[in-house]
Amino acid sequence: MNNFNLPGASRNRLLAAALLVLGAAGAAAWYAHNQKADNPSARTERKVLYWHDPMVPGPRFDKPGKSPFMDMDLVPVYADEQAVDASVIINPRALQNLGVRYAKAEIGAFPGQLEALGVVKADEKKIQVVQSRQGGIVEALHVHAVGEKVRRDQPLAELYSPDLLSAQEELLLAKKMQDDGKSNAPLLDSARTRLRLFGMSVQQIMQLESTGNVLRAVPLTAPFDGVVTEISVRQGMTVPAGASLMTLADLGTLWVIIDVPENQSAWLKPDLRAEARFAALPGHSFSGKIDQIYPAVNAASRTLKARIVLDNTRGELRPDMLASVTLDGQEESNVLAVPSEAVIATGKRNVVIAVQDGGRFVPVEVAVGRERDGRTEILKGLQAGQSVVASGQFLIDSESSLKAALKRFDDDSAAPAAQAAPAQPVPAPHQHHDHAHH
Repeated sequence: MNNFNLPGASRNRLLAAALLVLGAAGAAAWYAHNQKADNPSARTERKVLYWHDPMVPGPRFDKPGKSPFMDMDLVPVYADEQAVDASVIINPRALQNLGVRYAKAEIGAFPGQLEALGVVKADEKKIQVVQSRQGGIVEALHVHAVGEKVRRDQPLAELYSPDLLSAQEELLLAKKMQDDGKSNAPLLDSARTRLRLFGMSVQQIMQLESTGNVLRAVPLTAPFDGVVTEISVRQGMTVPAGASLMTLADLGTLWVIIDVPENQSAWLKPDLRAEARFAALPGHSFSGKIDQIYPAVNAASRTLKARIVLDNTRGELRPDMLASVTLDGQEESNVLAVPSEAVIATGKRNVVIAVQDGGRFVPVEVAVGRERDGRTEILKGLQAGQSVVASGQFLIDSESSLKAALKRFDDDSAAPAAQAAPAQPVPAPHQHHDHAHH
């Protein structure tokens, strides 16, 4: 029934009953307030023993403030209650349904090998740029595409230059004067030096002196066996002095640039033996050594680069191939480790869920070291033989974090509620009762 349709007398009786209930509640609050004011022990504030971070319950602080471990306020621990930690108890049946598995922190041998991925790159020490020593016109181009293989002393291009042509004629004139019995050795040497500076080889200069035939377009030759990696000109182009015509790379040796995780890079050393394998060459491996460890860490991937030099005289490897590299380090014993899946990395900390007596779980912050074969080295936070959760720990960690957050919320909201008091005393119940009769 809709109460607003009640007759007037019934509605008045209902309002009177509601006023009586409200008056009783107000009287109870007023009585409790007066009792607390008259009782000195009730006014006594709870004594704080210390403040702590529920997520890192070990350290204690003598004053409130922000936690140095997490982005949260420190929680007080009072003398009249047992300190609340961040542990949780989960029903064994629920644990079984979640498929929670356990493992122990064990001391044992830690493999000295490290697996890493790398990319093949050209040896930058064996890259050379072919330039024009003087301005001129590219009359012929014998290399037309990137990737072409060239041999040492193979002609790459032919360059016509008026300055080079004039320098050849000066050499022939000095040579003729010497043949006529005139002593001009300094002039002859100067002409030869000028041609060398213009890029002519010793063989080309000797041929010029023996034949007397001036070369209209001087060929530019390859300085070594290699591959063309860049072409900057085309036939018929006019180029200034010092222009880059093309770039060559010697692929007889190659680099493999590997990325090593930052937390595993401390033991990297030059000359550390490495074995590289390639998907394109199954069953084959290439041996090398770490040639250089790069000084900077990649800020995005948190990895450190290292360089390995491989011999490629057979030409089986090519730049940009993907390599799987095994680094052979010294095996270490007496290393405390847990399964890597037991470690929760939050970005700010590393946590494992430790198993305590009575089916209690508690998150423990740990310092981790190297990682090998699915196991992670524990530097601080656990002891040998201590059990940890190896699967399902994310649910337990979330439950523990929620409990600590709720406890902090309760502590923060309890203080304002305890301090709140009515500004005016609530009238006594008999006043409401008399007023109702009047």
